[in-house]
Parts: sequence; C-alpha cells; structure tokens
Amino acid sequence: MAVSERGARERMVFSAAQLIRREGVAATGMREVAAHAGAPRGSLQHYFPDGKEQLVNEAVEWAGRYAGKRVARFLAALPEPTPSGLFAEMVRQWTDEYESSGFAGGCPVAAATVDWAESTASTRAAAAEAFATWTGPVARALTGMGVPGERASALATLMVSALEGAILMARAERDVRPLTTVAGELGPFLDAAVCREG
Repeated sequence: MAVSERGARERMVFSAAQLIRREGVAATGMREVAAHAGAPRGSLQHYFPDGKEQLVNEAVEWAGRYAGKRVARFLAALPEPTPSGLFAEMVRQWTDEYESSGFAGGCPVAAATVDWAESTASTRAAAAEAFATWTGPVARALTGMGVPGERASALATLMVSALEGAILMARAERDVRPLTTVAGELGPFLDAAVCREG
C-alpha cells in the first residue's frame, strides 16, 4: 500500500510540474492535476494538506532535482566532456522537444517564479532552491573539467540563465534559433575557462 500511495503522490507532483510548464501556475488547478495524474480528487487533500501552494512548491522542487540529475546523463553522452559540450547537451534537450512536439512547454521553475514568486514567499524559496539544485551539478561538472571552482559557479549561473532566456525566446518566436544561438556563442567562452596544464 505504501508503494502505491507513494506512486500516486509522485504522479501528482509530476503532473503538476507538467501542467505548470505548459499553462503556468494560475491556470493549473488542483482538479486538473488530479485528472492528469489519474488520481481521485480527494487524494489531493490527503497528500497536500496545505493545498495548491504545497503542490506547486513540490512540483518546483521536483523540477530542480530533475534538471540537476540530467547533468550526469548529459556528461555521459559526451565522448570527451567539455563545458561547451555540456551546454550543447543542455540546449539539445529543448531543441529536440520543440522540434518534435512544438513549443507548448517551458521550464516549470521559471513559470512558477514568474507567476507566484513575488506573492508567495514559499514558492520563491522553492524556486531559488530548485535553481541551486540545478546549478550545483553544473558547477561541479565544470570543476571536473578543469574550470576553477569560483569561476565554475559563476559559469553555471550563466549557463542556466542563458538557457532559461533562450527557452522563453524560442517559445515566443516558435523557433529554436535562440537556443542554437546561445549554444554557439557561449561554447567557446565556456571552453576558454578551462585551465590547461602546460
């Protein structure tokens, strides 16, 4: 029973993240989340006694963990890890989605930040933590490639910020051009940060 309950709860958090990334927080209702997850509406109150705010925050936290875990997969896909290669893989996730499925979805963390972070302190904190959960693995990957620690943290912020901005522009333009542009322009800059042993 515990496994099926945990599975239902996780499905609702996942469904909330998927709906938020497409519709935004304001347009994502609890009923829609339950329907998307295939869960009884009554289970929302059971799992999320603090209501929509709790569900949104957990969806944002899930998205941060998901993005952070993807970094290892991106690195594994590279024959020789480089900062530009890592960023290109981060971008490719979005270009592949947009070219195959259209431009309906964005980042749930960004959507929650825009929609609720100013009015809901717990969502602002969840979004900040989600971005930290994402940039941390990027910074560690860069350090592993020879980028000095202080610089790696700053470049991780730059990479995530550039990607988030390019996602927004790509959705507005209905074109992957902003994504391919940031990958091409930032790549050499990122690779130049690697300290080469002479």
